[in-house]
Amino acid sequence: MRRFLRSCSGSSLVELAFALPVLAFLIVGLIEIGRFEYFSILAANAARAGAQYGAQNLLTAYDNAGITSAAVQDGANLSNWTTSGGKITVNQLCAVGGTAPSTCATPWGSGPPQNTIYYVQVQITGVFTSLLNYPGIPNRIPISGSSTMRVAIQ
Repeated sequence: MRRFLRSCSGSSLVELAFALPVLAFLIVGLIEIGRFEYFSILAANAARAGAQYGAQNLLTAYDNAGITSAAVQDGANLSNWTTSGGKITVNQLCAVGGTAPSTCATPWGSGPPQNTIYYVQVQITGVFTSLLNYPGIPNRIPISGSSTMRVAIQ
């Protein structure tokens, strides 16, 4: 029995040497997935913050600078969304007489048509850069967030 135990004494060390790099790679991969999800949630929350600002009334609905500022302030931890290919897009949408929302046609001349419902749409795009290079997976992955809200006071 002792001979058998002596012959197997180094095998656990060899198994650990093979398994440890694989486990480390999996742990780092899980951290990367968590970071990607975190930045995706930040982008969605920033888009919602911009849309909430614009949905207050018709004056704020057409305040593109204020909507963009609200989105940037909410997504302050999202470091690369306005650089390296990221952008913030603001659209004002109108639904006339129960139709599907589409881009508002302004100016209306004598005023907007009756039964018009206004919406603000904010879309945010950015680029997620991973910490490590994984074989077969791109190092830079696009992220985006979008929110559409009805203008409260029309």
